[in-house]
Amino acid sequence: MNLKQIIQENKLEPYFIKGSFGIEKEGLRVDKEGYLALTDHPSLFGNRNHHPYIQTDFSESQLELVTPPQDTLEQQYQWLKALHDVVNRTLPEDEFVWPFSMPNVLPKEEDIPLIKVEDSSEIKYRENLAEKYGKKKQMISGVHFNFSFDPVLLEKLSEHLQEYSELDEWCNDLYLKMSRNYLRYQWILTYLFGASPVSHPSLLDSESIGMVRSIRNSTYGYHNTFTDNVSYESIGRYIDDIERLVKNNTLYEEREYYGSSRLRGKGKYVCQLINNGARYVEFRSFDVNPFDPLGFSYEQSLFVHIYLLTMVWMDEDNSDEDIKLGIEMNAQTSLEKPFETSRYHEEGLSLLIMMKKTCSELNLPDEYADAIDEAIHILHHPEETLAAKIVTRLKEKSSFIDLGIEIGLDYKQNSLEKPFLLNGFETMEMSSQLLLYDALQMGIKTTVLDANDQFLAFNYNGKKEYVRNGNMTSKDTYISHWIMANKTVTKKVLRENDFSVPAGEEFSSFTEAKNHYELAAKQSIVVKPKSTNYGIGISIFKQLPSKRAYEDALTIAFKEDDGILVEEYIEGTEYRFFVLDEKVEAVLLREPANITGDGKHTIRELIALKNKHPYRGENHRAPLEKIKTGEIEALMLNEQDYTFDSIIENNKKVYLRENSNISTGGDSIDVTDDIHESYKRIAEEIAKALNVKVTGLDLIIPDITLASTKENQGYTVIEANFNPAMNMHAFVQKGKGRRLSKKVLEMLYPDIELS
Repeated sequence: MNLKQIIQENKLEPYFIKGSFGIEKEGLRVDKEGYLALTDHPSLFGNRNHHPYIQTDFSESQLELVTPPQDTLEQQYQWLKALHDVVNRTLPEDEFVWPFSMPNVLPKEEDIPLIKVEDSSEIKYRENLAEKYGKKKQMISGVHFNFSFDPVLLEKLSEHLQEYSELDEWCNDLYLKMSRNYLRYQWILTYLFGASPVSHPSLLDSESIGMVRSIRNSTYGYHNTFTDNVSYESIGRYIDDIERLVKNNTLYEEREYYGSSRLRGKGKYVCQLINNGARYVEFRSFDVNPFDPLGFSYEQSLFVHIYLLTMVWMDEDNSDEDIKLGIEMNAQTSLEKPFETSRYHEEGLSLLIMMKKTCSELNLPDEYADAIDEAIHILHHPEETLAAKIVTRLKEKSSFIDLGIEIGLDYKQNSLEKPFLLNGFETMEMSSQLLLYDALQMGIKTTVLDANDQFLAFNYNGKKEYVRNGNMTSKDTYISHWIMANKTVTKKVLRENDFSVPAGEEFSSFTEAKNHYELAAKQSIVVKPKSTNYGIGISIFKQLPSKRAYEDALTIAFKEDDGILVEEYIEGTEYRFFVLDEKVEAVLLREPANITGDGKHTIRELIALKNKHPYRGENHRAPLEKIKTGEIEALMLNEQDYTFDSIIENNKKVYLRENSNISTGGDSIDVTDDIHESYKRIAEEIAKALNVKVTGLDLIIPDITLASTKENQGYTVIEANFNPAMNMHAFVQKGKGRRLSKKVLEMLYPDIELS
């Protein structure tokens, strides 16, 4: 078939460049001294029987991160970033992921632990590998790049391929051509991306070899010991060769075939490729890139993608004999000195120019051409290959191990700097990020349905759940959210159930509310929108408000809603009760936005200084919100005879808000263990009255140490929130952080196996 001609004649190029992408990345757990961590796989990662993302490979000490198939490289890297954050933050403080393919300091063979899993066949398989290859070679790690074409392309192409009776048949041929050409030219990938120039003597004394491009890809690396090559000329021969190697005990199982290109189908056995066709191809020849925090850079993936497309787009189609030549060229390239010009320089340049032409013909984005241009530059400048860069860095450090420790610890620290953000998904709302983090850690299959709308889908043991905004789940009814969204309705429902709520009036016009001033001015009041969240548009007057201040507050509230409430102000301290599945899981004291004077700086300057705290951010993407300098803050300062330019005496605290919402710049203090149990029971009963499983209840309580009684209730319910922020409980300014997002998942999946 002339695939290129068919695609061009039918204008299928936009479908051809699409695909499904995935990465599997191995990495050793090591301690801060560079020795292999002999501890068990962390139980926080959940049960390996079902974990789709974080597994162990050969050894209990060898992590394997697996991204789910994604439609774009950008999405693939979102997941890869997120999984690295999960791993780096979950590992014990004294462990990190080794950043090289070649291992760190290894113990004796007998002390390297096999994986500890329930499936005895998995243990037996690894025991066989250990006997055949030795445990130490199994500790060499790498990156697998998984790729498949878009199913839409395959369907459209099938309409024009008359010589094939079955779609699966020509899919196999398509991926076989890609594999044949990949294997013929893979040496260029080893030249560019080989990153294992040296080994620690505990695995291999590489001094006699000298510095090379890739020990892992060389004859010294981890490869099958048989000399027979598996044929890629037809799917029948590919299957027969692998099955023959298993039958004559050359391979223990089919998965022991370590070819640089492996066709993967729907089932476990290669024979199923006949009826089901190849679903994707796994390319296995990549070293871990120590200069990228993820072990394989986005730019590398761009290059590999256009490389794979070119392998199919090119007219040339290599044979098994050509593959043998390619394997030999790759072996020779892997043992070249890092600073030497490739012995295949001219062929490499011709290939890269062909890739550039493919880029142009397919009208790919400029970033693909940029990746090829960089490769051409590196082809002319071997000192800029990954291997050469490693050798250069080694000259600056006392040893390979010291360099690995420095790089690995830096990458771990990067993940720890902002533990409230999940890299890759950091633009999502924080509660959603926390929930996503916990799902990935626990091993719940996750799909991001709509990042902008904070919509996630989960699947565990076939049970599907959908969650929006981190804690809006199927456990709550549609109407319960509307009840909580409407503060008037919330008050009426709670008053009917004998809970204490503030008195007040509702207004739907500015004039009507304005005319209420004479009555409102007789007491301390709160003016707020009827249906907003996050404390937006609320003004609080502890002192009797002036008419001007009252009207300003009305204007602010009406900006947020077409209905507002004017309520009595309740004296006391406001607390947020997070109720989950009929139980109070956290109680938070939120102190209103404030600054403390130093006798030198203006209020505006003190706000700027306080906003530099790493926990403060904007748009609900940090545990604490930055303090604003807006209308409400100015109004609050005016009530105290201050402006933003006032200089406050040393140690005097000045409040910029009356309402204590974290979302308006407040501080967070956990008091879950300090508050009297009677208030927790009341909050749980309130949630039942509202018929909700997840809610954030705001209660005013003058003294949390005194019990609530019938004679002295001791509280007033201010409002109920249908989307309570969980991040402010997880990362508090003072007290114990409460990981509520994990409890949301446990509510959805009470039978989940966590270890």
